[in-house]
Amino acid sequence: MTSRFPFSAVVGHDDLRLALLLNAVHPGIGGVLVRGEKGTAKSTVVRALAALLPELAVVPGCRFGCDPLVDTGCPDGPHVGGASERRAARLVELPVGATEDRLVGSLDLERALTEGVRAYQPGLLAAAHRGVLYVDEVNLLHDHLVDLLLDAAAMGRAHVEREGVSVSHAASFLLVGTMNPEEGELRPQLLDRFGLTVAVRASRDVATRTEVIRRRLAYEADPEGFAARWEAADVELADRIVTARAALPTVALPDAELRRIAGVCAAFEVDGMRADLVVARTAVAHAAWRGADVVEEADVEAAVRLALPHRKRRDPFDEPGLEEEQLADAMRQAAEHADEEPDGPDGPPEPDGPDDGGGQSPESQGNAESPRQKPEQGGSRERPPAAPAPAFRARLLQVPGVGEGAPGKRSRARARTGQVVRSSTVDGAGLHLVGTLSAAAPHQGSRGRSGPGLVLRAGDLRLSVREGKEGNLVLFVVDASGSMAARQRMSAVSGAVVSLLRDAYQRRDKVGVITFRGSTADVALPPTSSVDAAAARLRGLRTGGRTPLADGLLKARRLLEVERLRDPRRRPLLVLLTDGRATSTGAGGDPMRDALRAAGLLASDGTASVVVDCEHGPVRLGLAARVAVALDGACLRLEELSADQVAGVVRAARAA
Repeated sequence: MTSRFPFSAVVGHDDLRLALLLNAVHPGIGGVLVRGEKGTAKSTVVRALAALLPELAVVPGCRFGCDPLVDTGCPDGPHVGGASERRAARLVELPVGATEDRLVGSLDLERALTEGVRAYQPGLLAAAHRGVLYVDEVNLLHDHLVDLLLDAAAMGRAHVEREGVSVSHAASFLLVGTMNPEEGELRPQLLDRFGLTVAVRASRDVATRTEVIRRRLAYEADPEGFAARWEAADVELADRIVTARAALPTVALPDAELRRIAGVCAAFEVDGMRADLVVARTAVAHAAWRGADVVEEADVEAAVRLALPHRKRRDPFDEPGLEEEQLADAMRQAAEHADEEPDGPDGPPEPDGPDDGGGQSPESQGNAESPRQKPEQGGSRERPPAAPAPAFRARLLQVPGVGEGAPGKRSRARARTGQVVRSSTVDGAGLHLVGTLSAAAPHQGSRGRSGPGLVLRAGDLRLSVREGKEGNLVLFVVDASGSMAARQRMSAVSGAVVSLLRDAYQRRDKVGVITFRGSTADVALPPTSSVDAAAARLRGLRTGGRTPLADGLLKARRLLEVERLRDPRRRPLLVLLTDGRATSTGAGGDPMRDALRAAGLLASDGTASVVVDCEHGPVRLGLAARVAVALDGACLRLEELSADQVAGVVRAARAA
């Protein structure tokens, strides 16, 4: 067996290695989420950690790896006081395409069919008990699996209620997830469940990159020999983990440092109390790791760097991470709380009154920070980007019908995972065990069954019909021409797009943006699941020039054709924001007729569409409504684009 790359031989990534080691010392921290670009050795470092974990005393033959000295209510138990043996801690990998049965376990099909008994077959959560559960590309894992995974990690137990089986078993493990943010983000509530987060990047230092290449080539040439050269360093780290674990209960956390922790979390305005607890546990582990008996300010600062970057985000469009200046300011504020005397017997001091903000209310402060723009002078054909209007909470937007797209949280879909709604003899995904056994049971006498097991026939087999949710491709086609350049309208349009992007982030959609102005249409944002990229592109949206509406619709059709080839099951929804005025066409002729012809091509493709009419003024031509008819879609006025109105209109969109 080829040796893993040694943990001690990893070049750089100091924060990542520290985060993993602190979780090894104190598993109650809650795991590590590793964010980084591809090719940065994320997986290599995580897999190397398993070799450093102390050996475990386990009950021989126990499928759950139970400690012989601890009663966990094991389904294979009771074990306390019995025999024991030692084995290495396991690293269990959860593949992105894993099913719910593979994760939590299921009915033992072999025993059910041969012995006629209901027995539980453990899953990966049981295999990872007292070890490491590693999820590569955790942001691509199905949401319902992530929920199960994080619930088990938080409670230390897995509960299985399915197919007549009711089992609860211990599932305490170090959870490590890796992800590439370019491929989409995790939902905020899932991010918060990871104890620590680390962003990894390839070093730009030539000497560091040279050493990375040198060590990797040496490892590939002789894995065993390379591992042997770093064995002593890894053994030293492993011994240090054991020592720190043993010292953990004796490390003191003074009240001053508790107040410092509370102060810094309050300064970053994190939600809830989980952040405070994680920082406290991490600070204690850090003190134990460096061999100290008491937590100090340096321990708290190290904990804050690892525990708060993913929790300070107030919005999906906020950049993750902590700036050095932000951290320094927060630590200075927290120092004031650390120096305070503990509350006396009469209770805590009265809170200070609200800061008057230098004589301004919060509203006036906000206005001072964002002064109203002066009217533009002159007749510039191109205008700078307008600030988006305040975002709103978007209601659920659904593509009509039942699809078969990628798992998500938006439209109804037939799925290989999700809730089993019925059994079927003709279509479905996977065996519907209860239906199969129910179909076979009445015929056992006539089939001559005389002992354990069931006599099955092909006609008994039933398939599971499952229904879940899918993610969609929401493609915004935005008129950025001169007729749309009024700041109020473009501000409202940008605010609506930002709101729907935030909703798409939470529902695991892909989103694209096409803008048309001047003489051509441009793909401002290729279809992506990365809200960070989407926000950056929208901030640079400019307006002005003529209105190539037909080109915008044709560009959308070509983009959707490519996306259908890449992912034929993901259903699109086109949202066109325009006043309907077509004043330019690349081929000559009647611009409006060309636009209607392009809209008809999209309708013939079966693309569900919504047109948002941005026309304004006392005289309205109703051109956007004509485009909506050609698209075979719904039409909505811009001033009606509220959360309630948008939801109703998009649900009303018709797919051919």
